[in-house]
Amino acid sequence: MYDVVVVGAGPAGSRYARQAASRGLDVVVFEQGEIGKPLACSGHVSTDIWEFTEDARDELFQNEISGARFHTGGPGSQDHPFYKDEVISNVIDRVGLDKHLAGLARDAGADVREAHSVVGVTEDRDGVTVEVRGDDGVETHRAKMVAGCDGPKSRVRRELDLPEPDELLHGVLGFSDEVDHGDFVDVHLTVPRFFAWRIPRGEAGVEYGLAVPPGDDARGRFEEFVDGYGVETDHRCSGLIPIGPPKRVTGRRSFLIGDAAAQTKPFTGGGIRYGMTAADHAAREIDPEDPATLGEYERAWRDDLRQEIRLGHAVRAGYSAPEPIQKAGMKAFEGEIGVHMDRPTTLFSREQLAALFSRS
Repeated sequence: MYDVVVVGAGPAGSRYARQAASRGLDVVVFEQGEIGKPLACSGHVSTDIWEFTEDARDELFQNEISGARFHTGGPGSQDHPFYKDEVISNVIDRVGLDKHLAGLARDAGADVREAHSVVGVTEDRDGVTVEVRGDDGVETHRAKMVAGCDGPKSRVRRELDLPEPDELLHGVLGFSDEVDHGDFVDVHLTVPRFFAWRIPRGEAGVEYGLAVPPGDDARGRFEEFVDGYGVETDHRCSGLIPIGPPKRVTGRRSFLIGDAAAQTKPFTGGGIRYGMTAADHAAREIDPEDPATLGEYERAWRDDLRQEIRLGHAVRAGYSAPEPIQKAGMKAFEGEIGVHMDRPTTLFSREQLAALFSRS
């Protein structure tokens, strides 16, 4: 019997597997396909990413970002720049990140298996039973607990009837072959209840993307958006972006991490750092021998991320404000900022207040 079966080898799953295995737990990870593929997530991340990797910057780095231009119209419209006099984020090889983190989990002693799809999960008083389809057919594995790290449409969440995220947005990404070493991203508040973006990736090209609520025409809006920039994109991909989180992400012998738990930034949809932060809490707090420790995980990650997520919802509400209010707000705050892209609470930091008062 394993201590923990981890379903999904994205950043959250691999980070948890690494940390849990480092603590002496017997961990197996099942990824339904090839790790990192298909790509369904942006590669624009805060510089905090390097805290979770080892000697990977040369391998994964693509570009440095120091600011963002916000638009209330499409390409070519007036912009409102926000920036720091330092690098605030990086663009990275997103597929490479997943592979690197899975490699760290293997190095720590976790058994990471690709091309293994979980098709059934049940939990009882003594543990969990996980059915997995691999090259040799369906296998049955027993473990003391199961970690659902399997994304927005989590099989673990559905099988165990855990609460769904508050919302699932539909995101579309596309990539052009333009060489662009610019250090600003472009953000367009033209998509209802969310936004569209353009991210320069240096020699790797440019990433274009947007996300829309359910029922909206994501692909049609994406075509209109890239046409406005006069470019053609290939390597397109799409996926769901969970916004939440639900009130509970644990069961009797189960817990969710990352997108499966909607541990994402409501104002961008990004979840790499939040998911790996929650994974660290899970590894520290959960004892597979003691289901009562699942409550400790719930408390720990929520105490850490609650305020960031709550303020993130408030920031996102501004995306749907009338355009005159959006413009007035951006005009008031544009210029040098002291805000961390993953931490909305830094809107009230000394650094941000100093930046504001320096312009008054």
